[in-house]
Amino acid sequence: MTRSASIVRQAQSKGIKFKSLFTITPGSEQIRATMARDGLDKPFSEMGGLVLANACGPCIGQWDRQDVPKGEKNTIVTSYNRNFTGRNDANPNTHGFVASPEIVTALALAGTLKFDPETDSLLDKDGKPFKLDSPYGDELPAQGFDPGEDTYQPPPADGSAVAVDVDPDSNRLELLTPFQRWDGNDYHDLQLLIKVKGKCTTDHISAAGPWLKFRGHLNNISNNFLITAVNAENGEMNQIRNEVTGEFGPVPGTARDYKANGIGWVVVGDENYGEGSSREHAALEPRHLGGKAVIVRSFARIHETNLKKQGMLPLTFANPADYDKIQPGDKISILGLKSFAPGVPLKGKITHKDGSSDEISLNHTFNENQIGWFKAGSALNKMAEV
Repeated sequence: MTRSASIVRQAQSKGIKFKSLFTITPGSEQIRATMARDGLDKPFSEMGGLVLANACGPCIGQWDRQDVPKGEKNTIVTSYNRNFTGRNDANPNTHGFVASPEIVTALALAGTLKFDPETDSLLDKDGKPFKLDSPYGDELPAQGFDPGEDTYQPPPADGSAVAVDVDPDSNRLELLTPFQRWDGNDYHDLQLLIKVKGKCTTDHISAAGPWLKFRGHLNNISNNFLITAVNAENGEMNQIRNEVTGEFGPVPGTARDYKANGIGWVVVGDENYGEGSSREHAALEPRHLGGKAVIVRSFARIHETNLKKQGMLPLTFANPADYDKIQPGDKISILGLKSFAPGVPLKGKITHKDGSSDEISLNHTFNENQIGWFKAGSALNKMAEV
């Protein structure tokens, strides 16, 4: 931040302002307070920059962008750590590029992606060319970090009489209800919901952006479940076959239909399934929609654990080539749950629509405590028992 501020002060001394929209997102209250104390926020604001709230902001799509209509082709350059299509502003025609804060600042002053601050010049208020000096700044604040406002509100010592009131008509908040316990039986003939082809991050599983306004309402945010994952059957996104009706439709709607008909289902995925941000909703949603298991070639570690916490079975093909045995319309049984134990693979039976079947081995990384989560229905359910 101090290095970017040094660039801004150079531009201020030359009497120029930003030529494009320039936003600054403090990562926390501590960073915001430290910036304010050390005067770092003033030069940005004076130059026409907009200091946003202490939040993830545009990095995860919490950005009410007004300068470009949705659908218009444009480019943004950010110092955020991800640039998935549509992530920052929900516009699929926005090309996002990641650069250092210093480069982002310099490009905003130039107003063009062609600007190279090492070789190119800017024009001052009188039209005279000048070059930016190399940015400089402190590695850490000389006075240490300012903690800012303390907004923590401790819970009451005895919360047994505390009621949480939520408007039943709210579409942004709803009270969670505990997931059902495991019934003690193996899973037989789980319907294949979707066989995902290729990369499937937590953004594919539970998109961010405009959906985040529903993060307090599990039923509503579940309408984004796997809507940008590619269906191996037809190569399309959010179009899967409903084996009850025979028609193609959205992933969330099909999962809801199976749930309404008492049909458990399973998702099959490829390598490193669930990579990306640690997004709890990516594990809550399949559980809420009636899913029982996710079987993949390999998992991103955090998402695998998140699925366990919600009472799902994250499993991997002992032979990664068994992914290719999964066909549209398959039903998958998961056997050996009655003797579920750490380090002991489970058995899978794939039943194809033509009546033929394949038996496979399914690995897992559950420990004893995590098996307790599964049996209780979720980690929260288990905690409630203690």
